[in-house]
Amino acid sequence: MVTPSGLVERTVTSVANSVIDAVRWVAVGAIVALLAGTGSASVLALLDLATGIREAHPWLVWAMPFAGASTGWAYARFGGRATQGNTAILAEVSDPTERLPLRMAPMVLVGTAIAHLTGASVGREGTAVQMAVPLADGLSRFGRWNKADRRVLLSAAIAGGFASVFGTPLAGMVFGLEVRRVGSIRYDALLACLIAAFGGDAVTDAWGVHHMTFVIGEVPGLGVWPAVGAAATGIASGLVAMSFVRLTHGLARRATAVVPSAPLRAAIGGVTVAVVIAVAGLDRHLGLSLALIDEAFHGLVSPWDFAIKLVLTAMCVATGFRGGEVTPIFAMGATLGNSLSAVLPLPAPLLAAMGFVATFAGASNAPLASIVVGIELFGASSAPYLAIACIVAYLSSGNTGMYPGQMVDQPKHERAS
Repeated sequence: MVTPSGLVERTVTSVANSVIDAVRWVAVGAIVALLAGTGSASVLALLDLATGIREAHPWLVWAMPFAGASTGWAYARFGGRATQGNTAILAEVSDPTERLPLRMAPMVLVGTAIAHLTGASVGREGTAVQMAVPLADGLSRFGRWNKADRRVLLSAAIAGGFASVFGTPLAGMVFGLEVRRVGSIRYDALLACLIAAFGGDAVTDAWGVHHMTFVIGEVPGLGVWPAVGAAATGIASGLVAMSFVRLTHGLARRATAVVPSAPLRAAIGGVTVAVVIAVAGLDRHLGLSLALIDEAFHGLVSPWDFAIKLVLTAMCVATGFRGGEVTPIFAMGATLGNSLSAVLPLPAPLLAAMGFVATFAGASNAPLASIVVGIELFGASSAPYLAIACIVAYLSSGNTGMYPGQMVDQPKHERAS
């Protein structure tokens, strides 16, 4: 029988343990935020510099095969587990076994900068996350950390890296929780992800590095036919996401089987992309393609721009260029949405916004984070449209995903696609 005094003692102990645990994760989250925000500021500043140099010297596109070969050699020679990138990170989050190598951070930073210096169609979020996570994982060298604690630590680092590189702290928090496992979300890392995401974004801003802003204009009220248009955009975005993921993974498997040498594989990929860019005049599709994204929100783009960006990005990622896929996916989605304005009775900027986040939802298997990204970037008035498009895209993209290390707790469909 529990006495009143015993009940009070147990309550006080429970509250005290909760407070101690909260203080601990706030402190850890703050340290992770400093690491992630500083890392993202370095990434963004360095890539701006690399892009500026490349735009001033267009001939650098012909150095792409040398950039790919040198990066491939460095990773093959010194990378070890760092070669697996986000796959190793997500595998470690799912089942923490050993610390991630610290060299992952400087290697991915340099590799991404070299890729962007020559115009490779790759992103930057992979770099931000692959810098934040191994740096944060260094904290586990101090004190006693069990598997559950390390899982929280690594999730917070993912949240901080994502939030600070895109300027979307709330989405970063959700992404750190959602991307770990498809079909389920665990809230053990909620507080740490919150602190790391908002803190990381604040640190990046404090370094004087800022992000793109978007204005999509007036959003029409949601009715039956506008909702149908949003769903149609989601279907198109999901199919594009699935196509990108399957093409990238298929090319990677085929390229590895035919050309086992990583440096040679990247060199061949670089030559191919450089020739295509030069012959077809596709300068708008180089690197992050931020100008192409801006054009999708302020004008009309070619109906083939999304497909061109898709193929070029798949070729670069599959052959070993570093940087990630998310910003190129945003470019694919925005241009896809813009092109749909020819057949759907919705404003082109709104369609571009829906495609922007819905294609990411389909490729990442993180629909909630994608919705929140859209709300933070495009405003709350667009939330109903973004939600419809992201959820439909997630369901339409099949049981595929751009992160091979992502564990699947609950498939989207009973039959594998």
